[in-house]
Amino acid sequence: MYYYQHHIGDYRRDTAHLSLLEHGIYRQLLDLYYISEKPLDANALRLICARSADEIRAAKQILSEFFTLEDGIYYHDRCEDEINKFHKKSDMAKASAKARWNKNNNLEDANALPTQSEGNANHKPITNNHKPVKYIPPIPSDLLVDYLKVRKAKKAGELTERSFKAIEREAKLSGISVEQAIIICCERSWITYKNEWINKPQCKSFKEDTMAAARSIFTNSSGIPYYQAKEIEVKNDE
Repeated sequence: MYYYQHHIGDYRRDTAHLSLLEHGIYRQLLDLYYISEKPLDANALRLICARSADEIRAAKQILSEFFTLEDGIYYHDRCEDEINKFHKKSDMAKASAKARWNKNNNLEDANALPTQSEGNANHKPITNNHKPVKYIPPIPSDLLVDYLKVRKAKKAGELTERSFKAIEREAKLSGISVEQAIIICCERSWITYKNEWINKPQCKSFKEDTMAAARSIFTNSSGIPYYQAKEIEVKNDE
């Protein structure tokens, strides 16, 4: 998981007594739990970079207070519940997308069409007046809703399987998952994802571009401004 809901009321109710250091460590442990989608082990302190004696002491206190230790593994009930919900929602979205795909591409119906048409060569062609089924990519539904809002605001049209596959290819080039790529699109209001956009250097300012263009237009091949070159020509004629 690369995102999760943070219930501020619940969190503040349970953690009002924590110090700022303990708050930071607790949030780091929660992030580690969600992004790995598994309980924490003894290596957790190193992964959240707990180094000083105060940090290690605070981390152990947080683990003892908010996590359940079983066979050397720390479990968190809320994290486990959210991860299970996430996988259930993701599996339902994938199953729904697969069902729609199979319904729209029924092989038995497709194989029956040639047999029916072969019986009468003069038979009028069979037409399909059904509206095309919208493509539903295999990503969490709430993330899809946010992404479709971005595309709608940019008037990008409907999301097709081909355009989604293109995002998958670009995400692989960046070494990230397609869900991460879609999240980036939502954050930056992109209608698609391109690997080259991530590491693209900052463009020159408008002023720099304008001055460069002006120099190329108003100078001669020697780099001398035309108005100065004109004065030189006049002096030479005298």
